[in-house]
Amino acid sequence: MTPDVTRARGAAAGFAVPVGALIMVIALVATPGPWWQGYVSEAGTAAAPWATAYRAGLVLLGAGVALLGLALRPSSRAVAALLGGAAVLAATSGTVPCTDRCPLPPFEPTTWGDVVHTAASIVGMVLLAGAMAVVAGSSAFRGAQRRLAVIAVTLTVPLGGALGLTMLFVGRGPLGSIVERILLAVAVSWLTGTAILTVLRNSVRVEPWTPPRRIPSSAESPSSNAASRS
Repeated sequence: MTPDVTRARGAAAGFAVPVGALIMVIALVATPGPWWQGYVSEAGTAAAPWATAYRAGLVLLGAGVALLGLALRPSSRAVAALLGGAAVLAATSGTVPCTDRCPLPPFEPTTWGDVVHTAASIVGMVLLAGAMAVVAGSSAFRGAQRRLAVIAVTLTVPLGGALGLTMLFVGRGPLGSIVERILLAVAVSWLTGTAILTVLRNSVRVEPWTPPRRIPSSAESPSSNAASRS
């Protein structure tokens, strides 16, 4: 893959991810009630006023994740595979919305759509965290990319664990709502930042290093040697 292709895919990812996230935020804010309460996915339910926009934003974000995976594929096939899986699951979450208020077991009765939507969202975030971890530990990536991944995975793992435990043992509540929003903000920031760094990395062409030619001194020059022999 040429640097131009990689740069184009990285730029497309750097556009699709934040724009998709922005559309989702707008739809979330437009939903009746405080935007920081409830699950984020409630903005995509049939009763939400901007449900179609929210789902489209999530699918666009998933497309950005897929493009980033393609851009990073020359550096790591594992990262590309993880991001590709996360992209498919994000699109699944966008096309299979949950029902009103996104009920989750064991506290509320759920439908198969609720289960599919929730499972796709959770597994997709797990794959995204795995991609962060691989980038953080791989020498195939530059220092800035690795440092950003270290920060992202350090935040994502405890936040994801806290959200999972809250959903399982507490259910709907302000704590889970806040943790979910912070977790998604970290994910979008890492995706966007990595896309930008990928573009920058492939915009700088470094010529291969060649050792300088050794210039012979006057004592070693052919004319000097001939004079000394005479």
